Order: sequence, then C-alpha cells, then structure tokens
Amino acid sequence: MNAAKALEQTAATKADKMAYTFLGQSVTYRELNESVDRFAAGLQMAGMKKGDHIALLLGNSPHFIVSLYGALRAGLTVIPVNPIYTPDEISYILRNGDVKAVVLLDILLPAAEKLHAHLPSIEQYIVCESGDERAAGVEQSISSIYPKMKTFSYLLQNKSIFVEPEIEEDDTAVILYTSGTTGKPKGAMLTHKNIYSNARDIADYLDISEKDTVVTVLPMFHVFCLTVVLNAPIVKGATMVILPKFSPKEVFDAVKEHKATIFAGVPTMYNFLYQFESGDPTEFSSIRLCVSGGASMPVSLLENFEKKFNVQISEGYGLSEASPVTCFNPLDRPRKAGSIGCSISNVQNKVVNELGEEMGPGLVGELIVKGPNVMKGYYKMPEETAAAIRNGWLYTGDLARQDEEGYFYIVDRKKDLVIVGGYNVYPREVEEVLYAHPDIIEAAAVGVPDQDYGEAVLAFVVKKGEGLTEEEIIHYCKAHLAAYKVPKSVEFLDELPKNTTGKVLRRSLKDQIVKES
Repeated sequence: MNAAKALEQTAATKADKMAYTFLGQSVTYRELNESVDRFAAGLQMAGMKKGDHIALLLGNSPHFIVSLYGALRAGLTVIPVNPIYTPDEISYILRNGDVKAVVLLDILLPAAEKLHAHLPSIEQYIVCESGDERAAGVEQSISSIYPKMKTFSYLLQNKSIFVEPEIEEDDTAVILYTSGTTGKPKGAMLTHKNIYSNARDIADYLDISEKDTVVTVLPMFHVFCLTVVLNAPIVKGATMVILPKFSPKEVFDAVKEHKATIFAGVPTMYNFLYQFESGDPTEFSSIRLCVSGGASMPVSLLENFEKKFNVQISEGYGLSEASPVTCFNPLDRPRKAGSIGCSISNVQNKVVNELGEEMGPGLVGELIVKGPNVMKGYYKMPEETAAAIRNGWLYTGDLARQDEEGYFYIVDRKKDLVIVGGYNVYPREVEEVLYAHPDIIEAAAVGVPDQDYGEAVLAFVVKKGEGLTEEEIIHYCKAHLAAYKVPKSVEFLDELPKNTTGKVLRRSLKDQIVKES
C-alpha cells in the first residue's frame, strides 16, 4: 500500500463522500481520484518517467493535491517547495534535487523565466491557472520558456491512457528539503512506505475517521500538513476544508460554516486565535480535537487556549526526516501539558547519552527515533546520512527527557543550548516563564557572548501596549528562574521572525545580534 493506492481505495469505498472544499467548490473522492488519474496520464504524455523528479511550487489548493497524488501515482519523486522562497533558494533546491519538471502558479512565471536560464535540465513547466488578474496573459510574455510550458488544465484534459508503473515501497516518493538552519538545506528522501505508514499510524492514533472534517490551513508544502491534515484524512476518507492561508477570522468562519471537528496548527497560530478579539468560543464548539506541532507550545498558552475554547490540544512531535510524526499525546489517557506525548504506533523513541546508551526517566539526552517512517537518507549526502542514521536509529538533534509513564518532553534543540558559567540553560525554559507574563504576547530566548560567564541569556519580547519595561521583565524572571537563567537584557520587537509555518527563527535573531554588534 502507498498514498496513491490509499486514495484509490478511499474513492472506491467512499466515492460520493466529499474529499475537500475550497473557496466554495466541493469535490468528491471519486472526482478527486479521476483528476489524479488524468494528471498522472498527462505527466506520462509529457514524457515524465518513473523515478523522475518533479517540484511543486504551489500554495494550499486543489492543484497541490492533484499534482502530488498524480505524480506519486506515476512513480515520480515529488519535491514540495515553499513558493515564497527567494529565487536563489528555489534555484538551489531545483538544481540539487535534479528536478526535470516544475508545477507552479501562473503568477510565478516571471520568476521562473529568471530561473530558467540557470536550470536547463528542467524539461517541463506545468502552469496552474490561478485566476489572479496579475497573471493575465503572462504565458505569452514568457517567450524563453514557452515551448516547455503546458497548463495544468491541458494535462487534465488529455485523452491518453494511464499506464500504471510498478512502484516498490522503498522507492523514493518525496524529497523534503530541511529549512537549512545549519548550512545548506538537505533533502530528506522519504519512501512510499515512509509516507503511507506515518499517515496511517497518525490517523489511527488520533482516531481520524470519515466522520471528521479537518481544517487544512497549514502550508501543504510542509511535512506537518502533508501527513497530518492531508494524507491522513485521505486514508480515512475525512473531509478537508482547505484554506489558502492562515487568518484567524477565516479559521473561525470555516469552522463555523463546515462544523469542522479537527484543527491542526503551530503554536503561533494558536496564539493568534487566542488573541483574536472577535474570536467567539461558540464558533469553535464543533471542534473535538486540536493538534499542535512544529514547535513547542508554551504551557501557559496551551492552558489559556483550552480554557477559553473548551477543547483539548494534543501536542506532538516530528521532523522531516521521520515523515514527520514520532510522538503525540494519546487520546485514551491523560494529556500532559508541556509533553509531546508518547510514541505513536509502530514507532520507537528513546533518550540517549553521547555514547548512544539509553538514559533513565528524568535525565536529559538526545532523542532518537526508529520505525517505518524514518527516511532512507539525505539526497546525494552519504556522510550526513551516516551521521544522522546510526544502527537504524535517527538522531534528531533534539534534547529530551522521558517520565516514568513513557511521556516525552522536548527540552530544546541541542544547538540552541546556552551555557552560562558552566550551567546549562534551555531557552524554552526561559520562554515558558516569559509567556506566562500577562503583558507578553510572544517571546524568544537566545545565547549571546558574555565576557564574564562565556554566554548570557538575551530575551526578545513582543509586548502588549507600551507599559512593560526591561527592568520589570528581568525582575519578574528573577522570581521564577535561577539567577544564571535570568535574561541579562531584553529587546522589544514588533514581531518575532518566523518561517512559513509560524516557527520562531532563533537563528535570525542571533544573526540580527551579530549585525548590530
């Protein structure tokens, strides 16, 4: 079984069930599966063969779903790319990923023209009509790549017969490029087995069924969305309410209109929903489950959100290299605030020391993972693969601890650890205290060089109004943290830098410090 076969099976058993709704348009599983078949045939007609690499430069839309599943069904390897990346970032991924075809929105064609001169290996540009007035007539103006262009609708309307290739479970289905927080992005190769098994296991773990309606607002090119609110609902025949982008108002409206039952987001999204003045808790009453991932959620935010909206948030953990989910708070046992939960079905997690030896409850070490969801390796990077996967275990680079009942807690990223006078300070611990302050909206802590102690803690804060001062924050922290953990200084920002999934970018904050010094 693989993801494309799972869609075929769902379409066979739930043909008239609504697969998704998008901007007022609803499509059944039968219609979705037929579109995927036609697109797969269109790719073959265009000369694409099993094993070829195809990139998707698309936002949240039916174009993405049909392109993804059509390419997987045709045996291609899919490389989702953030469409708002810079031309240099996109160019690196397309070149490093040996991409032969690109599916993109028509409004991105001018950028594609600039890229084309440096990427002669791309054989096809498949253009999705957005209806955006900015794209009117743009195809005719791109003379340099026009001979290689076909429209998305043209591929869907073709009459060629789809010839299904033989797909093995260990064939590479998707290459996900990491965010590149340390050096150039690395392409995590996920097999058909990786992708399908994680979707199946998380769907079972979270008890997703055909009765559910899932808000799909996380970016589809990101692995969190890809598995939890796209592939998993399709495996079970649930309905997806696709939103093009995150907006608190649009989320509340969508939940109310469609009586959605599951919402998945990153902590920043929950913060915006909580802070949204017009957010009526009764409009969230149909939600049976909230899912959080992508970054650690401050406990104070989790508790405040749950109290206001009367719904439990199940926090989990994952990474691109694990397809991504390894842990989630269980639904059949108590949820523990601040925990990422327990190992999901078929996946093992454990905490080890520098020698790879498992550590006892309460002790901090590196979290490592094993299971059918773990990648086959980094594309064209054997040394990095050998460093990440040892004896079948994926070393995550995250520091964690496990309690007596098997619940895991992420302490921090190994590389974000701050050492003050020989003492370890985990930025998340400082941030938890800051988030608990009633006048702080967002906060981040980083380590900066210090002449006396080697490093010191610097806090970045987004505050409510103008009243709160640096002195008040430091005094507040002294009441809740050991002296060496207290921020030495505080900088106020209008907002914290984040990636497209809403994860706070500590490295950007550190880079900002370097530039200013």
